[in-house]
Amino acid sequence: MTPKAVFWDMDGTLTDSEPLHEAALIAALRSAGVTPPLDLHERVLGISAWPVYEMLRDEHGLALPFDEWIVRKYDHYWPLVEGLKPRPGAVEIFNELRARGVAQAVVSNSDRMVVDANLRAVGLAYPGMKTVSRNDVREGKPHPEPFLRAAWLADVDPKEAVAIDDSWTGATAALAAGMKTIFWPEKPMAGPEGAINLNRVAELRAELGL
Repeated sequence: MTPKAVFWDMDGTLTDSEPLHEAALIAALRSAGVTPPLDLHERVLGISAWPVYEMLRDEHGLALPFDEWIVRKYDHYWPLVEGLKPRPGAVEIFNELRARGVAQAVVSNSDRMVVDANLRAVGLAYPGMKTVSRNDVREGKPHPEPFLRAAWLADVDPKEAVAIDDSWTGATAALAAGMKTIFWPEKPMAGPEGAINLNRVAELRAELGL
């Protein structure tokens, strides 16, 4: 059965932007004289900018203040956005759910300017679209606040919503919000306990009643 509401993570779930973020991080780190850690991708997946900065500062010697660091990181990110692609199958499912009148929102740990730029790049920007960025909440994922705000914006009970996320951080937040949670990683891996673990677009479509 098609759910009443579906809330999507953005980076890695709706858009294939994780490689862009990683490339920008690596370039920004090297420009600051810091060798990127080998496990960078695993350490930053689904994490918002400030905790990533703290990790790089405390564990890898990043000496720049945060405001200067984030500008440098985004200076490397913006040129890559024009080549951003949606995750295969995701935008098609989003549009099909929209055509059926299902309430939807995008729930991201990225800053507002990144959310807006990424969604425009993949053709997901329309009047009345509901989005929650890291700037819109006090606590980012893995705290449930971003998904609870999405439920408030969509005027639905969290228990009536389905959340889709590709990271443990995001799936943990959705579970804490009391939502049916689909863990849809870009590469097969086990998800948090309580989440529905899917790996193929066909499985996601079936789970959403499409």
